[in-house]
Amino acid sequence: MERDYLDDLKSILNSEISDEEKKSKILQYHESDIADLLNELNDEETEKLYKILGNENIAEVWSHADDIEDIIEDIPAEKIADILETMDADDAIDVLEELDDEKRDQIVDLMEPEAKEDIITISKYDEDQIGSRMTNNYISILNTNSVKEAMKRVVAEAAENDNVSLIYVVDEKDILIGVIELRDLIIARAGTDINSILKTNYPVFKATESVEDCIVEMKEYALDSYPIVKDDNNELIGVITSDDVTEATEEEMSEDYAKLAGLTDEEDSDQGVLHSVRKRLPWLIILLVLGLVQSFTMSGFEAVVASLPIIVFFQTLVLDMAGNSGTQSLAVTIRLLANHEDSKKQIARALFKELRVGIMNGLILGVLSAIFVFLYLIITKNPVANAASEFTYANATKGALIVGVSLLIAMAVSSFVGAFTPVVFSKINIDPAVASGPLITTINDITALLIYYGMAMLLFIEFI
Repeated sequence: MERDYLDDLKSILNSEISDEEKKSKILQYHESDIADLLNELNDEETEKLYKILGNENIAEVWSHADDIEDIIEDIPAEKIADILETMDADDAIDVLEELDDEKRDQIVDLMEPEAKEDIITISKYDEDQIGSRMTNNYISILNTNSVKEAMKRVVAEAAENDNVSLIYVVDEKDILIGVIELRDLIIARAGTDINSILKTNYPVFKATESVEDCIVEMKEYALDSYPIVKDDNNELIGVITSDDVTEATEEEMSEDYAKLAGLTDEEDSDQGVLHSVRKRLPWLIILLVLGLVQSFTMSGFEAVVASLPIIVFFQTLVLDMAGNSGTQSLAVTIRLLANHEDSKKQIARALFKELRVGIMNGLILGVLSAIFVFLYLIITKNPVANAASEFTYANATKGALIVGVSLLIAMAVSSFVGAFTPVVFSKINIDPAVASGPLITTINDITALLIYYGMAMLLFIEFI
């Protein structure tokens, strides 16, 4: 059930109770609800809320805000810098990315050196590298610490770093040694050697590895967090939390969905018209060319259409089913490639399987469609061919066979094309997701037209 707490929060903010009581009551609500409240307050109320909650709590609220650019628009750069200093570096970067370059640089310059360094470290990685998604919200201990020293450090840092389920063990140069689960550290005896309870064979990711590749592996482990290290010396520089993995997965899915719609990447609703045109136009031009090829193909069968007009009625059936079959195979293959199941043996097995699936589905649906078309023709007594003056069962049978056999062949070919195309794209280092639905559908339409009208020409050659 959807709940709206805005009225309650606003009532608390404007009540006559003390600021401490207001703070206590407001913080009983989730930060996401408080973030929604920021969009509903006037300048005076906003200033009052910021004063009551303080920078650290406001930082948590900002990390859940959707329209952060509007929220911080009128806030002085010094105040923004103070709040961002209390945020995790990755969350602070998310806020900064919403600002123009000049204001972003101004705010970063006003931040404390340590916070600024964390932001610069993460920002230097490209958005498709896993280092750009890491956070500095983690706890590390030295491999020379005793259990007592380690627990003391965990307790001291837990207030600032809430990712405490996994403790990262490093040496004096911050080189990652292993990981300790908090539970194991808690139950360890005082004299236990730290190195005896840490796990050294733990999934570790280089900062420059691609987000897409890392997500696939991270989902297999389903851990609370994963260490991110420098490429050259295994120095621990950040972690990826399960929340970060979820967010990155959603973004990758959105990007792939955009590509399946024929876009080069995800399109923001706030982007300008010209920006959207530039994103959409390249694929639309390709599809236009393929559409012209489809039209020219159709024009080549003008004599068939003139002689067998009834055949045109069932064209959509064959084209649609072929397109559906190809799109299904496309989705299965892209998922296979996304999961890195891309050995030659696995790919060959997948292609052969999709071909068999297409043949089996085409056979079943081809027989059904042939029966329905035959019944339709004998009920309407349609002679099929213009040159035939009377209805004959032979012509009705041939008309039904055109639809049924064409559907069988078209679905088999479309299934193979839908599976084969993204494989080819992948091998030539083009994202297979761009082997999109519109592209596959248009290619399969051309193929189905050739099969359908070629079959009609073959069976009714005497009337053409």
